[in-house]
Amino acid sequence: MRQISKLTRVAVGVASVALAATACGGTSTDSGNETKPKEDLGLAIAYDIGGKGDQSFNDAAYAGLEKAEGEFGYKTADIEPTEGETDADKEQRLASLAKQGYNPVIGVGFAYGPAMEAVAKKYPKTTFGIVDSVVEGGNVASLVFAEEQASYLAGVAAAKATKSNTVGFIGGVDIPLIHKFEAGYKQGVEDTSDGKVKVVSQYLTQTAEEGGFSSPDKGKAAAEGQIEKKADVVYQAAGLSGQGVIEAAAKAKVWAIGVDSDQYQQEALAGYKDYILTSALKDVGGAVYALSKSVEDGKPLTGTQVFDLKVNGVGLAESNPKFAEIAGLQDEVNKAKEEIIAGTIKVDTE
Repeated sequence: MRQISKLTRVAVGVASVALAATACGGTSTDSGNETKPKEDLGLAIAYDIGGKGDQSFNDAAYAGLEKAEGEFGYKTADIEPTEGETDADKEQRLASLAKQGYNPVIGVGFAYGPAMEAVAKKYPKTTFGIVDSVVEGGNVASLVFAEEQASYLAGVAAAKATKSNTVGFIGGVDIPLIHKFEAGYKQGVEDTSDGKVKVVSQYLTQTAEEGGFSSPDKGKAAAEGQIEKKADVVYQAAGLSGQGVIEAAAKAKVWAIGVDSDQYQQEALAGYKDYILTSALKDVGGAVYALSKSVEDGKPLTGTQVFDLKVNGVGLAESNPKFAEIAGLQDEVNKAKEEIIAGTIKVDTE
């Protein structure tokens, strides 16, 4: 039976991250069926599509690595994906990190699922983590989030901010994970506006290989199309592609809603920040750090770790001063958050 646990508390809204790469290292020797490291190294993360510098999902994971590195003073590694890579490539990457002695080893993104399932069995003394997917294994922690709850709050904000009564949603890839973002957002908009606000939805691609999470130009074109349809608030759950959405919104002087990290705070998006109303936060950095700390403390987390509003694992950013200036927005968001935590509001996931 799968182990389900809730972390007591994690920090939402990790700081903007530096983009300096950290080095890999370590050597190993073979013994029996498992390759055992000569030395214990620290946390290693393998990035999802878009890599470091996406100002969103992957950068949030890197912030967790930076925090662990600074606190525990050990050697870390962060590895970029390659264009058109296969599950075998991901498996080789994870195995290489485990073989070198990194512990824990975290795959950032659901795409690492098949590779992690295979590699974790070969390295039972290494703790593995996967973000946004569930992988069974006695040495695997599945770090999953209630994205729909943060998206509901984003929907509340959109409904209060719109003047045209039309808002947009842009998903990077048409997959169940992103459906959670859309479902929560739509429900938040509908509940807040009593159905008076229309949501225009679009997915950039059917598969990740087509660039749905890594193509700002696709995001920009999609946002421009929604803005032409009178959408004056556009929420994106599209990874690196979301930068194009934010750019288009800023140029049209309408609101964008960011995702995963507080995108108002991201240096690379500073030119557009006045039009980033808020961001639906997903504390990937906190999850990465929590797993690292559990290993450092000698009590590795395993099983499914759920990050939701109750533990501040998801939330809504309030960095933009204009957020507080929109009549009724703050009160509506606070009320919705309380009701979700209390169970009064049940948020859809599809």
